[in-house]
Amino acid sequence: MNLAFFGGTFDPVHRGHIAVAESATKRFELGKVLFVPAQLPPHKQKQTFAGFAHRMAMVALATEGHSTFVPSDIEAHLYAETGKPNYSLETIRRLKLELKKSDKLYFLVGIDAFLEIATWYRATDLLRECEFIVASRPGYSLSDIAGALPEELRPKPEVLKAVRKGDAGLADTGSVMAISGVTLHLLEDVSERVSSTQLRSAAASSGRRLEGLVGEGVAEYIRKTRLYRSDNKLEADAPEAATPAKKKSRR
Repeated sequence: MNLAFFGGTFDPVHRGHIAVAESATKRFELGKVLFVPAQLPPHKQKQTFAGFAHRMAMVALATEGHSTFVPSDIEAHLYAETGKPNYSLETIRRLKLELKKSDKLYFLVGIDAFLEIATWYRATDLLRECEFIVASRPGYSLSDIAGALPEELRPKPEVLKAVRKGDAGLADTGSVMAISGVTLHLLEDVSERVSSTQLRSAAASSGRRLEGLVGEGVAEYIRKTRLYRSDNKLEADAPEAATPAKKKSRR
């Protein structure tokens, strides 16, 4: 089976996430996409975000009706075991222990997150653990993708320049880049443009309808719980109060 790990804060999960997963499922014949909310995102240790239970519930609602989409609380379990931030490298290695030899695991990630991959915890090791599917969008080139790699994997400037001249400024869907044991697949045919920041802002206003951004189930959940409202009294994760932010590595 081909599987994909799709991690993030999912605060909240939205139609953009679903569109990326649907596109990847079709193109890479994925039998399963694991939606994995982080219990403690390494890059957001100084921020307050919706509690894990809320984010997990919204992921479950958003993935209903998609037979290949599977909500996973593996990072909550890893956090409970170690008390450490959810570094993607450790999650991927744990997942691989549970797979069959014939399974193939991909790492599904959006272009905005990938452009910061060099700041992630042990990024080079992570990139060599499994193949990456990068959901890009018009305007990004192969040289942008290559230039975002950690320094030890990054092509030389003259190579990047040559790529920049030859790719016409776009990363075509289906393009594959293999560098120093790292394989990156480009996925560019995703049309949904939604951000969690935009959604939280919309949810703060009781008059804004969210169905077009998150789907009916998640929109109803946000309304009923008054999540993201300034007068919301529900418990939220405040990681900085429980875990000192000593590391600045992302994912």
